[in-house]
Amino acid sequence: EPMYKRARIGIGYLAQEASVFRNLTVRENLESVLQFLSVPKKEIDLKVEKLIEEFGLHKVVDSKGYSLSGGERRRCEIARALVTDPKFILLDEPFAGVDPIAVEDIQEIVSGLRHQNIGILITDHNVHETLAITDRAYLMFEGKILMEGSADVLAEDEKAKKLYLGKQFKLDRYNSE
Repeated sequence: EPMYKRARIGIGYLAQEASVFRNLTVRENLESVLQFLSVPKKEIDLKVEKLIEEFGLHKVVDSKGYSLSGGERRRCEIARALVTDPKFILLDEPFAGVDPIAVEDIQEIVSGLRHQNIGILITDHNVHETLAITDRAYLMFEGKILMEGSADVLAEDEKAKKLYLGKQFKLDRYNSE
């Protein structure tokens, strides 16, 4: 489905590949979705300012997409996915191509979304980063669901360790405090 159709039914989406509009500023990236949906200018300004504040994008608000670091780009993309106030957001490989500090930033953002009652579906190969912030997880192996359960249960499961996580896997829960 095109982004605008998903937005209309309350679903936000963050693609695995870079999706920031490279020749637009951070502000323009956020405004563009709302302009496409014919949202009034005053409402656009309020919503965009709120997201710039919430995602710590003040320093790069006038920077073009092509000049952003991996973490800044990801924060901009997540903010853009949230600009339509979705009830549910799909995050495809949100930790791909970002440095460890940006990983923590994204974990904090996702944790914040959970507290705003936004449903979140994450697909990611970065098991440590993903399980650290999830309530429920599905481990896939060879195209099939190997098992499902809480992150704590999966992290201790011998079969999950043998086939997917590795024998030494330890779950480090993300702490937002």
